[in-house]
Amino acid sequence: MKDFESLYQQSPDPWQVRTSWYEQRKRALLVACLPHARYGRVLELGCGNGETTRLLAPRCDTLIAVDESPTAIRLCEQALKQDGLTNVHAYVARLPDEWPLREGETCDLVVVSELAYYFAEPHLSRLLERCRAALAPRGEWVMCDYTKDLDGRPQPTPALHTRVDGLTGMTRIIHHEDEHFHLDIWRDAGAHGGPVPVNAKGSLA
Repeated sequence: MKDFESLYQQSPDPWQVRTSWYEQRKRALLVACLPHARYGRVLELGCGNGETTRLLAPRCDTLIAVDESPTAIRLCEQALKQDGLTNVHAYVARLPDEWPLREGETCDLVVVSELAYYFAEPHLSRLLERCRAALAPRGEWVMCDYTKDLDGRPQPTPALHTRVDGLTGMTRIIHHEDEHFHLDIWRDAGAHGGPVPVNAKGSLA
């Protein structure tokens, strides 16, 4: 794994997520592809300095944002305060062993963007298992990952996303692929299948 804390200490935006067109386009597409206008509880793993967090927060009742870098979490909290967003709980956690949810607690949406491909085994399997267990019935799981090889990256994007296809009860409902990144959304089959129930606010029932 990269030393993310060192990267954020060297620069508040080590991947130029605020200024790069690749990053801006990817974020816009990710939130545009979300099947529902609003969700209840959302979990974002690898929130970084909070640029995606700022777009997810208005779409949910509660957002749990996680990063292993204390500096990144501080930057994320600053960005949220600047936007007046008060429904986000930001945590420092070293995934997958440290986990921000209590036992049995689930989310309507899990977002993992540009993170999972850094994990080697057995940590990757543990991360995927915990994401799967975090999904509420009929909940949705977003994975968005750069397609090209990176230094120190143990997982290729196509194989990584195929791993999620193989998890019990997961159905891929949205797929976008271009020369730069893959974006996939899976839905938990739930107990009965059929359309996802949505309440009057547009969030999962």
